[in-house]
Amino acid sequence: MRNSREMNSPNLQNRRRILSFLMFFFIITLLLIARLGYIQLIKGNEYKKGAYEQWSRDVVINAKRGVIYDSRGKKLAVSVNASTVVCMPVDVKKGSSDRDVIEEKEEDENFILKFFNSINKKYSQKKEEELLQASLKDLKSLDEIAGILSEILGLDKEVVYKKITQDSKYVVLQKWITEEQAQKIRDAKLTGISIIEDNKRVYPYGNFAPYVLGFTDADQKGLYGVEATYDKYLTGIPGRLVVNTDAAGRELPYGYNEYFEPQDGYGIVLTLDETIQHFAEKAAEEALANTQAKRVNVIMMDPKTGDIISMVSKPDYDPNNPRVPIDEKTKEEWKSLSPQEVQEKWYDMWRSPIVNDIYEPGSTFKPLVVAIALQENKTNLNKTYYCDGYVRQVKSYKPIKCWRYYNPHGQQTLAQVLQNSCNDGMAEMGLDIGAETFYKYLRALGFGEKSGVALNGEGRGIVNHYKYMQDVNVVTQSFGQGVSVTALQLVTALSSLANNGDLMEPRIVKQLIDKDGNIVKNFDPVTRRTVFSKEVANSLMEMLESVVTYGGAKAASVPGYRVGGKTGTAQKVVNGVYPEGVYISSFAGFAPSNDPKIVCLMTIDEPQGQYYASVIAAPIVGRMIEETLKYMEVEPQFTPEEIGAMEKASIEVPNLKGKTITEASKILEKLGLQSNMTLDVEEDAIVKDQFPVAGERVRKKSIVTLILQ
Repeated sequence: MRNSREMNSPNLQNRRRILSFLMFFFIITLLLIARLGYIQLIKGNEYKKGAYEQWSRDVVINAKRGVIYDSRGKKLAVSVNASTVVCMPVDVKKGSSDRDVIEEKEEDENFILKFFNSINKKYSQKKEEELLQASLKDLKSLDEIAGILSEILGLDKEVVYKKITQDSKYVVLQKWITEEQAQKIRDAKLTGISIIEDNKRVYPYGNFAPYVLGFTDADQKGLYGVEATYDKYLTGIPGRLVVNTDAAGRELPYGYNEYFEPQDGYGIVLTLDETIQHFAEKAAEEALANTQAKRVNVIMMDPKTGDIISMVSKPDYDPNNPRVPIDEKTKEEWKSLSPQEVQEKWYDMWRSPIVNDIYEPGSTFKPLVVAIALQENKTNLNKTYYCDGYVRQVKSYKPIKCWRYYNPHGQQTLAQVLQNSCNDGMAEMGLDIGAETFYKYLRALGFGEKSGVALNGEGRGIVNHYKYMQDVNVVTQSFGQGVSVTALQLVTALSSLANNGDLMEPRIVKQLIDKDGNIVKNFDPVTRRTVFSKEVANSLMEMLESVVTYGGAKAASVPGYRVGGKTGTAQKVVNGVYPEGVYISSFAGFAPSNDPKIVCLMTIDEPQGQYYASVIAAPIVGRMIEETLKYMEVEPQFTPEEIGAMEKASIEVPNLKGKTITEASKILEKLGLQSNMTLDVEEDAIVKDQFPVAGERVRKKSIVTLILQ
């Protein structure tokens, strides 16, 4: 009995041990199952993604950026196919003849050869060496590869060497190489070096409307102009090329490849008209050459919609190469600057003076003051003002003069105050309006706030609050000093006078379209507010027409069209003071004044020599208005006197169709006319159409637009 219990005791212990052992494995199994579930269910996607990244290479394929069109469908910015050379450093090292790579390759090749020798004794040791040497004879060292690439691409050899040896899967060596360079690289057969299809942004007209268009960086991201403000629409969705790689990052010859096609960006249609923009560009260039000014700005707007139909600032830059100034003298000056100073020069060159910069508008501001006084019944069309040469209503430490203090205007009507640009009459009007009302209207006209235009860096201007204004401030403000505006703000406010008193939001883009030309989105005109009554606005248009007919802007008159306008010659503020002899001359034009289609503003910053706007700005703007109205097919209505004068002074436009651009240009030059061909074109390009048409009579120096086949 005792022996039986002694015999059963080990069995019980064994069972306990087995049970403990089973329980241990059961717990371990549960833990493993839990761990496996955690890996599969919770962390599965993360690990899968990590594994996928390890055995694949992802190459981004840039989408083609949307086209920028003018209002009539002309392409102003396009993306073209271009070749980019890229490098896979792992593959480059594998395919080079550097010693560590050779040893690795020899080891691999010897292994293969030994394997074949084990199944076929016909291969001798000598044959093994011959085969190995044949496989290595075409390999080049990393230094040689860098040398070949640097010579073809025109890059520094050390820079190339660093790129092809860096610890990275994918490196861009150089974007947008020529087809000749691409073919040389293909012929070199360099392992790990590839030519891929890429897109390059091109501006076909060069330095044409750069402050509207802007430009992109090397990655096709918009930096300035509508390229920046409409970047999200223009960019599109990039595509991808996914290839399988081994653990070292080398592409597998029979791996899985997948291509995701990029989706092109939307095109945008500007309010800008390429032909009218050309008229404005020519006008600005002429004014810049005549006056040797620091800068000339021109902006033209459709007052009924707020559409900006031209916007020019000279000098400018070429968005195809935005970091290089166009002027050779400036290029030389930049060579002596530090990198930081050059970068500051870039920003100065890229900023849009019309949108970003503020200035004191001078007498071009006066029509708005007269409109305010009429709207508030502080004046009327029959009221008269007396000018004795000095503003005597306020006491000032320095006498405030009318510009013609040496020969005062005397008694004058309201219209004559504007015609004569009399500071004395405007001062009385401003004081009648009062600081608080003045301030209210300036804000209503959009001064001191952004206009809402879709361009970056817009300035707000400076408008003093009425609480901080004294009578002297009201007086100077009434003739356009002591208030700072942008050119865009001023032309927008003046356009309200040509639009029955309604202030519009400036518009630069009117549509988004897809690659097939279908409209995706319309940007409709926006009325911000009504500032003046229709009667007041119409009265101002009549007075502004009288300024051109009888006042100081006679040089802006255009035969056959009723033109209104206002000159302005204001001292320029420099570092808070008005230095002697430094001016901003400007002219604002309205046409036709009885049914305005355009409102334009030209400002000439620091003209040298003659600085009166009636002499240096008004005649140029007048010619630009004439060309624009004819192009817009606004029918002229000539008076008998104008018809007689035109027959004596005008030139009949010749028929240029079918002639080469060289022949046509010579004919126009001989007649005293100009062509619009400022771009490089083939000398034998044929003229297929022209504007104005043959037989039409135009003034001397008028531009004839030539359309080529």
